[in-house]
Amino acid sequence: MLGEKYLKLDMSYWGRSQRLVIQILCIWALAAYGLPALVLETNKMKYLGFPLGYYNCAQVIPMFFGFLLLVFNGVQEGIEADQTDGKPAPEAASSSALNAMLAKVYVAYTGGFVFFVLFLGFLEAVGVPDQAIGILFVIFTLGMYAAIGIASRTSKSDDFYVAGRNVPPIFNGMATAADWMSGASFVGMAGTLYALGYDGLAYIIGWTGGYVLVSTVIAPYLRRFGSFTVPEFIASRYQSTVQLPGGKVVELSGVSRFLATIVLLSCSFTYLTAQVYSTGVIVSRFIGIQFEVAVFSGLIGVLFCSLLGGMRAVTYTQVAQYVILIIAYTVPAICMSTTQDDGFNKNNPVEFLAYGGTLQAITLREKEMVLLGLASKVTPYLEPKWRRVDFFALTFCLMVGTASLPHVLMRYFTTPSVRSARRSVTWSLGFILVLYMTAPAYAAFAKLEVYTNVIGTPLSVLPKWIFTYGKIGLTTVCGKAVTSVNEAIEACAQASSGDYLLKLKDLKISKDAMVIATPEIAGLPYTIAGLVSAGGLAASLSTADGLLLAISNALSHDIYFRLIDNKASIQKRLMISRVLLVVIALISAGTAASRPADILSMVAWAFSLAASGNFPALCLGIWWRRANAQGAIAGQICGWGLTLAYLLGTRYGGWALWGGISNVAAAVFGLPVGFAANIIVSLLTPPPPDEVLAMVDSLRDFKVTGEDLTAEELEDIKEKEEALARTQVPQVSNTAEATAVATAEESI
Repeated sequence: MLGEKYLKLDMSYWGRSQRLVIQILCIWALAAYGLPALVLETNKMKYLGFPLGYYNCAQVIPMFFGFLLLVFNGVQEGIEADQTDGKPAPEAASSSALNAMLAKVYVAYTGGFVFFVLFLGFLEAVGVPDQAIGILFVIFTLGMYAAIGIASRTSKSDDFYVAGRNVPPIFNGMATAADWMSGASFVGMAGTLYALGYDGLAYIIGWTGGYVLVSTVIAPYLRRFGSFTVPEFIASRYQSTVQLPGGKVVELSGVSRFLATIVLLSCSFTYLTAQVYSTGVIVSRFIGIQFEVAVFSGLIGVLFCSLLGGMRAVTYTQVAQYVILIIAYTVPAICMSTTQDDGFNKNNPVEFLAYGGTLQAITLREKEMVLLGLASKVTPYLEPKWRRVDFFALTFCLMVGTASLPHVLMRYFTTPSVRSARRSVTWSLGFILVLYMTAPAYAAFAKLEVYTNVIGTPLSVLPKWIFTYGKIGLTTVCGKAVTSVNEAIEACAQASSGDYLLKLKDLKISKDAMVIATPEIAGLPYTIAGLVSAGGLAASLSTADGLLLAISNALSHDIYFRLIDNKASIQKRLMISRVLLVVIALISAGTAASRPADILSMVAWAFSLAASGNFPALCLGIWWRRANAQGAIAGQICGWGLTLAYLLGTRYGGWALWGGISNVAAAVFGLPVGFAANIIVSLLTPPPPDEVLAMVDSLRDFKVTGEDLTAEELEDIKEKEEALARTQVPQVSNTAEATAVATAEESI
């Protein structure tokens, strides 16, 4: 019967996997957009002192995304177990041994770092100058990163490009979290929430929700393919030829590879420059050297990691950096949390549960400042100011952009298997949540401290931190970066310091100063401030490492090796990659040292550019067999081109915003155009070649009984352990060749 035909479920591995992904994404979308849509109504309800709508967006939704990934992994692994008669896929012996060894190393490392911080606290107590403590923090952390880079040096291409594909999920999750939590997240997230209040939660929802897309739609399939880079996958998936009118035959995979590399460069370079810029700010603040010198000093730590050991060194350095940055971020928040006694919490060290009363106090203080004449109008911290469409558009672009950023996706090429890649994404989100769930508390504690103890005080008793950060332009009083009480008096056009009370409009704090300055704002010991600087430095350097590798690998592997000299030896390719690392690092440092006015705002563009340029090609390449090279190229050009035009036109060309949508969310225009162009052109042109269709089928199939590896990777494991055997997963020729070259180098 017709009804039975359509109601009959596809019980194959791919059919069950498809239904699971659709179900997960429906629940994901409902949580991501349903709860924020009801924020005004739910804010009227209270939970532990929190307005429920705000708490849902700040804490519940991100945690729910993590829970959703746990469910997805469990069900998907159950589907895979059914393909092996209920037997779970065994882990490689080398992976288990490596996991145990790394656990011992990093537990010892964490203990050593905690002891180092306590030792510096002792030095502060006995009178060692603050600047000396700051110098010790910076030197210790940079020295540790350089030491790991030297210890992890390698001359193998698979180690250099993908860390040998044997990084355990939990450690790859830590490395990804460090790679992801750039200086913008570490330094800027709490500052964004401080400045925007509820609207800033769009960043938390968008960036955490993006990892659901990474795990369900993209990462496992890229790992199964076994490439070195994102452009490598796009080129291999979109193979085809076209004959020009003159009779010349053009290989379209080279065109799609080139366009994918352009997209990678466009969304990575400004991001990289911003990390180097953040490094310069932190080093110059806590060591006291000139900003330009600080930029190039911080660059040394980056190059030691990425230059000597590539992805292998960067991975293990990023794990160490995650340990430092998360300790640095949570310790001040916990210290401030334990001082709260607001009727709902008393000395509660769980910071993401302890700021409900603080939010209520902020609301009361906002009204009080207006009554006292300290502010003419205060925008409520807990209520949305943006249109809902603006909030949802930004959230959407950040989610899809997260699932498209090359330096994030390439981290999942380093895991031992497809299953490990999925688990790694879940670990990544878990480690990221530790920071993102702390950021709202950080912002709230700082907001109340400033509202209560700074706004309304005479100029004569302004706290020292205002002048400290005024020296580097991160705070202003009455429109000027002041460094003393006298300068504040002059800036506010007052005759004396005792009569004028500082008003809300008089004080401006850069969002980039908030996390670094909060320990000083809260009156915590300087050792805590130094710890935060070390964390910010770790966040900036870890992301810079990943971005440098993404750019240099794409240029050396996808442009030089694949398009210019496909007979280049392994040694020559690694040499080219290392030279490019240095060149790109120097260019980014030079750009950062010039303090460009637009570089930090352009960082947010990376997500829209990546989403519109990469996501249609990646998503359709995996999930729609009919997508072909002509469609992918059309989608890349139209989607990425429209997004770039909107960004540049609204920023520099005097264009009006379309529908009032900020250029930060430009992908809401480019992404659907990219999908539409890809689909329409694919349908109007011949289907992909049979070998490409076979490759797509291999991505969707489950044929192995253990680690889901390519034939070449199995051969590599056999050589190393002589104990593992796996069934092959078919690959298209050029990817198999790339992996075969990587494994063959064992004999070189």
